[in-house]
Formats: sequence, C-alpha cells, structure tokens
Amino acid sequence: MQKPGVRYRGYRSFDYLEPHTDFRVFDLAQEIGRVPAYDLGLDEEQTRRVTEILGREHVISLHEHPKILTTDPTLLKEYNGTGRNAFGFEGIARSGMTAFFDNFMNGTNTVTSEHGWKWNDVVFDLGLRFADVAQQDHVVLARTVADLEKAKAEGRIAMIAGLEAATAIENELDRLDILYGLGVRQMGIAYSMANQLGAGLAEPQDGGLTLFGGRAVERMNTLGIAIDISHSSDRTSRDVIERSSVPVFITHAGARTVWPTNRMKPDDVIVACAERGGVIGIEAAPHTTLSEQHPEHSLESVMDHFQYCVDLVGIDHVAFGPDTNFGDHVGLHDSFTGHLSIAGAHGHVDHPRVPYVAGVENPAENFTNIVGWLVKHDWSDDDISKVIGLNILRVLKEVW
Repeated sequence: MQKPGVRYRGYRSFDYLEPHTDFRVFDLAQEIGRVPAYDLGLDEEQTRRVTEILGREHVISLHEHPKILTTDPTLLKEYNGTGRNAFGFEGIARSGMTAFFDNFMNGTNTVTSEHGWKWNDVVFDLGLRFADVAQQDHVVLARTVADLEKAKAEGRIAMIAGLEAATAIENELDRLDILYGLGVRQMGIAYSMANQLGAGLAEPQDGGLTLFGGRAVERMNTLGIAIDISHSSDRTSRDVIERSSVPVFITHAGARTVWPTNRMKPDDVIVACAERGGVIGIEAAPHTTLSEQHPEHSLESVMDHFQYCVDLVGIDHVAFGPDTNFGDHVGLHDSFTGHLSIAGAHGHVDHPRVPYVAGVENPAENFTNIVGWLVKHDWSDDDISKVIGLNILRVLKEVW
C-alpha cells in the first residue's frame, strides 16, 4: 500500500519555466507550518487508527482551493492578474487526501477584468493549472470514477476540476460542453450574485432558477457535470434540486439552524438535497461555519455543523468540503470582499474574528484533523469511510 505523499518528488509550480523571465515571482506563503499544528490530544492507539484510516480509505475533499497565496495579501490582485497561481503540490502530498475538487479562484481572477468570472479568465486559469499539473506525476487530473480509483491504487492524488459558479458561460449553453471537454466535472449554479442561471445567496430578491438556468441544469446532467448549489439562493437551490435528474451537491456549506447567515443552508434545502440522493460538504472557510457553542471559528465549530447535518439527514448524505488554501485566507477575504459579497453572505451576524480557522486552516492538515476528531469521538470506521469519501463516490457514480 502506498503511503500518502510517497510519489511526490519535490516538484513546485512552474519548475518547467524560468523564474523572472517566464513568469513574475512573488513571495508566497508557506505550505507547511505557516500556523501551529492543531493538537487533538489523541493517544497512541487513536493516532495509529487515524493513520490506518487515511492510508486505507478514499479521502475526498468536496471543495478546495489549493493555490498558494502571496505572503502579503495586499498583493493578491497583482498576483491574480498575472494568471499564474502557484499550486501547493508539497502541501497536497502531505494531506492524506486521495482526491480533491479544485475550484480554482475564478471569482477573484483579474487577468482581463477587475471583477472576476470572465470567460477568458476561466479558460486561462484552467489551462495554466492543467499545464502545471502535467509536468509531474503525483497529482493527476481525473475525469471519471475509474480515474479516481486508479489514482488511489497507484498512490497518486486525483484532482477534479470544478468551478464555483457558471457565471462565465453567460447565455452560451455550449460553453458547458467546452468546459466539460477541457476537463471540468463539477460546477456551481450562481455565486453570491445572480447570473443568467439564477439568484445567488446575497441577492435581496430571490428570483430562483431562470429558464436558461433550467436548460443549463439539463445540459450539465446530460454531460455529466456534478452540480453545486452552495452559493445559490434558497429558492434557486430548491429549483435546481427539483429540476436535476440526478443528485446534486452542496459542496461547501453548513446549517443555518446552527449559524443564522445566508451562507448556511436552511434545513429544508439540506433535506431536499438528501432526499434526492445528494450530499452536503461541511465548509471551513474563515467566519462561515460558526456555532453558538463555538463562536470562535475552529474545527470544533465546523464539527458542530457536521453533527447537526448527520442528525438531520443521516450519515449517508454528509461529507466535507473545507474550502481552504495555502496562505492567509482571512486576508484573501478582506482583499476581495466586494468580489465575493462577503457582507451579504455572512458578514451581517456579529462574531469574533480569528486570524485563521484552527484545525482546518489549509489542505495539508484538514483531513488528518477531521479524521482525528472523528476517531477521538468514537465514530465507527464504516461511518468515517462514508463521510470522508464513499458518500461522494456514490453520487459521482450516478452523476458522471
């Protein structure tokens, strides 16, 4: 059995190019050790069990952004404007994940526009990431369930390309086919702001899924693109679940009953998603999945949402989509608060601010700590295997 990271040979983004000549060099954040390690207080037997689970099971993140941010967050717009976002190959190699959904950074891509979500920028982002990944053989682009199985068997890590919103297709339905042809296998309907498909969760008026959005849902079903409703409005979410012929994902969110912001999902949406066979991935981006019990955002807050959702819809319909990157995620939000509609999505409820989410700060540590928490709280191996991977695989086998 291959151990996590054993195939990694030290490749770093753009090693195939000449620094300063072929691309602009920025001071980038550390992938490993940027923040103190999270101590779960596990004993020797619990630690052994965590290692065994990570080495044996499919470990899939339903939502990540494993790019490396600039050390100085104020330089992120300049960095994104170059189009070349360094990818955390070293950190991913340490993660214990067998696969992850990479959702790039299309809402903050500013190559041709200050406002993100532009078609040319999305294609630029995808192409440059795929070219970088193609220069090494540890992380591999996956398009099918067979690709996920093969990567795991070979000790590689599968990257699944996704987009947080379909905004870039504008009113061009065939752009979905183009994105599928390029390798995209998961897509959100709308981000926080409305687009041609439907309303986002920050909109004051919830118009639901549009006629064009309905056609787009059908095309994504036909192609085999998994649909995400994390950032869609409540009505749009319900409409998509009803319109889709296959289960949909809430790739990264939490329960509004636990924390009352637009960014979290109401019970009826979570239940409707599960009743159609779908899965909710529990979110961990800064200042999102808080709880009254743990208002200072940490792994404990995140797991409050996990426990609530399991109680609400059952163990077969919950997974994890931590939504993290390598670097100062709070600084990223502060730098792009307008692009990401932070205030409308989750900034309207008072809460303590944290510099990072302890325990789920970056893709390198997330699943070691999530599995550690589950082991510490006496969850069974069968239930752990479901929530860290098998539930997602079940949906993909139906959707793809």
